[in-house]
Amino acid sequence: MRAVVARAFGGPEVLALGEVADPVAGPGQVLVRVEATSANPVDVQTRRGDYADQVAPPVIVGSDVSGTVVAVGPGVADLAPGDGVLGMTRLFAGHGTYAELLAIDADLLARRPPGLDPLAAASLPVAGLTALECLRRGRVALGETVLVHAGAGGVGSLAVQLARAAGARVLATCRPANAALVEALGADATIDYRAQDVVRAVLEATDGAGVDLVLDTVGGDAIERAPELLVQDGRVVSIVDVARPQNLLAGWQRGLELHLLFTTPGRAPLAALLALVERGHVRPVVDRVLPLADAADAHRALEAGGVRGKLVLAVEPG
Repeated sequence: MRAVVARAFGGPEVLALGEVADPVAGPGQVLVRVEATSANPVDVQTRRGDYADQVAPPVIVGSDVSGTVVAVGPGVADLAPGDGVLGMTRLFAGHGTYAELLAIDADLLARRPPGLDPLAAASLPVAGLTALECLRRGRVALGETVLVHAGAGGVGSLAVQLARAAGARVLATCRPANAALVEALGADATIDYRAQDVVRAVLEATDGAGVDLVLDTVGGDAIERAPELLVQDGRVVSIVDVARPQNLLAGWQRGLELHLLFTTPGRAPLAALLALVERGHVRPVVDRVLPLADAADAHRALEAGGVRGKLVLAVEPG
């Protein structure tokens, strides 16, 4: 089969399309013909060697999959050849989704709803499960106010919709060019993080009260400054690791609750997300679709920033 392989750690140029052996579905697994995948930050981090202790080249990167089951391994009774599916691999599993075929544990997949386009479906698992888990950990509740950093991004665009569906008031940071999109997704107000002081803008938008929950998808000083815009005993959920130390003293003084999240894949949360998609509460946001051979370009675009939603990679039959 064809697959995009990183034969060394490094920049996007290490990604190359080539021929590798076909995988085989083992016990509890299915073999999926991949129709689409997507570019995620974790794919970029894996490619450049951030997780060298867990993954060694050559490696097929990629975490999202949308495709069709072509074979099932021993012990699989709930999926069959011909089923349209989508899902997320376990991190550092050793066989990513930038490929024509994927052997994956059946319990990581959900059936793809008939009305969901296979390409759009590939944008949902990693970003959607991350957004869902962030809001679950943050215990978002009806009537609360949530700040979503990078509201036009892959995770942010879904978190805005999920928070709105939960009955929260949503503020989101984004570029001015993305404000209309983020507001259409459900944000009550947007903040231009490059031209405005985010803390001041949040306090103005909440009449000085602050927000109940901050969802950090950008890193930097987002956690360190969170106590300035949170209510007493407010919550922060972050999906970004920060290399430099941060002063969290203000967080103790205000009773800040901090969750550092690494997404866990699984069928049950994915099915919950898809139920919201089918009911019209959540829709995928796809920036653009590229062929699998252009995976390096997708990584360059992701690292450059400014992507609206997700970059999808279409896997055409060889």
